[in-house]
Formats: sequence, structure tokens, C-alpha cells
Amino acid sequence: MSRESSPRRGLGLALGALGIVYGDIGTSPLYALRECFHGDHALSPTRSTVLGVLSAVIWSLIVIVCLKYLIVVMRANNQGEGGIMALLALTLSRLPANGHRTPLLILGACGAALLLGEGMITPAITVLSAVEGLEAIAPAFHPYVVPITVFILVALFAIQRIGTGRVGAWFGPITLLWFFTLALLGVRGLLVEPSVLSAFNPMHGVNFLMHQGWGAFVVLGAVFLTLTGVEALYADMGHFGVGPIRLAWFAVVFPALVLNYLGQGAWLLKQPDAVRNPFYNLAPSWALIPLIILATLAAIIASQALISGAFSMVRQAMQLGFLPRMNVQHTSSTERGQIYVGAVNWILMIACIGLVLGFRTSNALAAAYGIGVSLTIMMTTLLLFFAAQHVWGWPRWRAGLLSGSFLTLEIAFFAANSLKFENGGWFPITMGALIYLCMATWFRGRRAVQKELLNGSLPLGMFLNEVERHPPARVAGTAVFLSSNPQGTPGALLHNLKHNKVLHERVVILRFAVAEAPYVEAADRVQIEGLSQGFFRVTGYFGFMESPDLDAVRDACGREGLELDVMKTTYFLGRETILPTSRPGMARWRKRLFGFMARNAQQATGFFKLPPNRVVELGMQVEI
Repeated sequence: MSRESSPRRGLGLALGALGIVYGDIGTSPLYALRECFHGDHALSPTRSTVLGVLSAVIWSLIVIVCLKYLIVVMRANNQGEGGIMALLALTLSRLPANGHRTPLLILGACGAALLLGEGMITPAITVLSAVEGLEAIAPAFHPYVVPITVFILVALFAIQRIGTGRVGAWFGPITLLWFFTLALLGVRGLLVEPSVLSAFNPMHGVNFLMHQGWGAFVVLGAVFLTLTGVEALYADMGHFGVGPIRLAWFAVVFPALVLNYLGQGAWLLKQPDAVRNPFYNLAPSWALIPLIILATLAAIIASQALISGAFSMVRQAMQLGFLPRMNVQHTSSTERGQIYVGAVNWILMIACIGLVLGFRTSNALAAAYGIGVSLTIMMTTLLLFFAAQHVWGWPRWRAGLLSGSFLTLEIAFFAANSLKFENGGWFPITMGALIYLCMATWFRGRRAVQKELLNGSLPLGMFLNEVERHPPARVAGTAVFLSSNPQGTPGALLHNLKHNKVLHERVVILRFAVAEAPYVEAADRVQIEGLSQGFFRVTGYFGFMESPDLDAVRDACGREGLELDVMKTTYFLGRETILPTSRPGMARWRKRLFGFMARNAQQATGFFKLPPNRVVELGMQVEI
């Protein structure tokens, strides 16, 4: 790559990052500062409170976003990929053989579950807060805000199936225009009251917290709204790279956000009655309609980023064994990160519409927003503590000092957000708990099933010896038996031999393995081990950001000399029926839940992309 094209490509990636990475945090000015001075626990917009809140906002952005995520956490990337599940996989891969994996698995699963639970609110609050700008034009628009919001959300989720490749190219330019508008509005406010620039002095924030007491503590929950979407900085680093994400933040996003918050604060000092919607009050009356349209587009882009991130996180959870198989469709032939998970899409849509109809205003929704994200940020910090030790080789005291510094501020944010529990904060916590329950149940249930299958399986070496002593009839062609146990004889193989009394000339025992890395190079796709009696043991490796694909395995086997002719190969699958028992390990109701999830999981034929007309399924019952 030439020196001229490299900076140009970096700028292009930075522009793309504006829409995907910063869409959520970029729409926070629509509602964040308003929540500090409007509502049940609002502060009076005096000079000391406005400067105190602005100082808290600015320094929260500096400490959490600039220092923690952009400088520290992004160093802990898994071959360029980020996010809490990638951090979990990275830490597990470096953990000693005798290391305790369970606490890390719980942290990762909790963080992902809470992020998905909180993420249900993001499209609802961003779109609703944008459409509420109609009320700034005329109060008569109030009855139409909720129906318009619902219509936009239905349209947004309906187009997910076709992908966002064509319209995605517009995300960056539109979001750049949005941040330019944020900055311009902020400058308009600063011209009215430039003295708010003194909010950069952290003492204003310290004095605010010390002298306002309980009121300041409560408002911290609203201040935290300026940080929502911060996990996207880390989760999307694999799509754009650390450099472009940092460039976009420091060159565009951070200045625009700070200017807008300062402008809103300045406007509140001059016009305290603007507390109902300080963002739209910053704009001149002639600019309201274009601003509402632009804000709605920015909200849709922010929601799209959340939806795409949810799809990606669910796929990672599936690959790491936390969720059952679901149908994953690739919506782009060139971008491997663009996927669609139908079940997740419709669950998100129903939740978002229900939230809009239930809460009806972004002010009410803000009471439910933040508690899940604050917990997720804490989970990332705790995982960072382990990553610093096992990935970077830091001593425990140094890792603890770093994580503890961030955790102190994050615990304060969580405590303030926890006050919202009765007013709506219960929703993301409840949804996160339900998602975590499903993830933990599936993880433990699969382990229980694998343990039962392993205990009841015949060692492959013993089976091959028996075939050598008592050769069965052999038929032409190749049989591929899918198995999760690399050492045992697949149950489907034993059932086939028992009932049909034959073996194929060539038998391949195939296992799909998930590497603790995002992607696996084509050269490392398969490992082939030749056994006796025409048997082969093949392991196909895929990263946690990839979907298992039989064609990729078959091509890799062909390059290694093991040809698997599509028309001469039969695939045998074992299909387990789960029978809950009173055995210890899991509560009986959780075993029933696991059985329900197993019955409704996507069939292995579709998930592994097996040719349907070449598949034979053999059922078996497993007691857990």
C-alpha cells in the first residue's frame, strides 16, 4: 500500500466509524443533559449546578472513553477484534491450564446478557427522543410522536433481512453532518454564555458533588447517559481498527459532543425555561424541521449499529457455547461481518415497540436506561483485571491499581443508576437476568449432555480393533459422522452399524471446533488424522466471529488430499432427545428449559450447511 493510499484509507475507515461506532453515544445529547435538569429529581439550572454537571460530563468522557477504552482497553484485542466476548476468549486462551475459568465465564456471560438487555432500549429512546422534536415546533404534534416512532422502528427492523450494505455507505457522511451540526449548535450556545468553558476545571465537578449532596448523587445517573454506547468503541474495533476509531473520536466526536453539552448548558443559564428540551431549544426556529429530520436519521443509524452489534454478539455467544444454534444469514457477499439473525431481530423489535408504547416519552425511558450499561462497563473492567495479568503479564497489584481506578468511578455510576430500578431500571436488569439464565442453562446443559455421551461412548481405538477382528460389510462411498467428542466413537456410527450391519469404504469422523480467536486462516482450517480401517479423524476450526461452513472444511480437506465428493458422501447426524431426571447438577425446571431450547435450536443440517439430500439423522435419548 502506498503512503498516499494508506492515510486515505484511514480517513475512510474513520468516516465509517462515525456511523457504526459512535452512533449511539452521538445521539446522547438529545436527552442526556435534559435529564439532569428536568424530571422528578431534577436540579435547578443555577450557575453552580450547570457548571458542576458540565464538568462531570466532560471528565466522565475523558476518563471512561478517552483513557479507559481508547487508550487502555483497546490494547486487549483478540487478533484485532474487541468486545466483551472477544476479551473473554482472549483471557481464557492465555489462562494457565489449572486456572479457574468459571468466574471469567460468568463475567463474560453476564456482561453480554446485560448489554443485550440494555440494548433493547437504545432504538426506542433514540428514535423517540428525535421524533419528540416535533413538539418543539408545535405542541399539537404530541399525539403523533408515539405512532411515528413505532412506524420508524417497524420499518427499521423490517429491512434488516436485506442487509444494510447499500445504505451503509451513507452512514458515515450523515453522521459526520450530525456531529458538525452538534458542534455548530454548541457554538451558538457558547456565544450566548462563553463563561461555561470554565467547566473544563474539574473542581466544578468536585464542588458540585460535595455541596449538592444527595441531589448530585442522583443526577450522576443522568450524567452517565452521556456514556451510553461506549462499549461499541471496543466491540467494533475489528471492523475499523484502533487508529481510525481513535482518529474519529479525537478529531470529530469528542469536540462535537463537548461543544454541544457546553452550548446546552450555556443556553440553560440564559433561558432556564428551556429545560424541557434544551437540545432543540438551541436551534433557531427555521432550522427545527431539518434538525428533526437529521436527528431522526442519526437515531436510525445509532439503532442500526446496536442491532448489528446484537447479531454479532449472539453469534459469538453461539460459537463459544452460550446459546443454542440459530439461523445466521449473511447479508453481504463481501463483508463477512454483516449478518442477520431473525429470532434476535424480531425479539428486539417487539421489545422496542413495547417499550415505546409502555413508557411513551423519552423522559420516562431515560429512567430505565443506564443501569445495564453501567454493569456491563464494570464487567469489562473486571475482565481487564485478568487480561492485564495473563495477556500483558502485569503483576497483580498493578492490574488491580489500574482496574480499581476505573472501577471506583463506575461503581458510583452504577449506584446512582440503581436508584432508577423502580422507575424502569428493572427492565434491562430483568431482561439481562433472563438472557443470562438461558446462556448459563445452555452452557451447563451442553456440558451435562457431553458428559453423558462421553460416559456412554466407546473409545474409538477399541471400536477400530473390533472392526479389524470382525470386519463388517463395506459399501462404496464416504460416510461423514459429526461428533463433538474427538476420542469417542460417534453414537450415530454405532447405531448405523448395529441396525444396517455395514460400513462405508471410507469413514470420516468430523468435529467442528471453535478457536479462542476471531478468525482462522484457511491454511489452519482443518486437522486430518489418518486412522486404520479406512477411518479419518478431521477437525474443522472456526473462529468465534465465523459461522461453521462445511464447504470451507471440504475445500481444506481437498487441499490436504482427502477428497469429499458431494455426490458420494453421506452425512450422519446424531439427534439427542433430552430427558430431564432428578439427578443433581441442575434444577429440574432448568433441565426442562434446556430441553426446550435444544428442541427449538436450528437443525445441524442448516447450521453447518450440510446438503439436505445427503443427510441421515439417527435419534438417541440422553438423560441428564
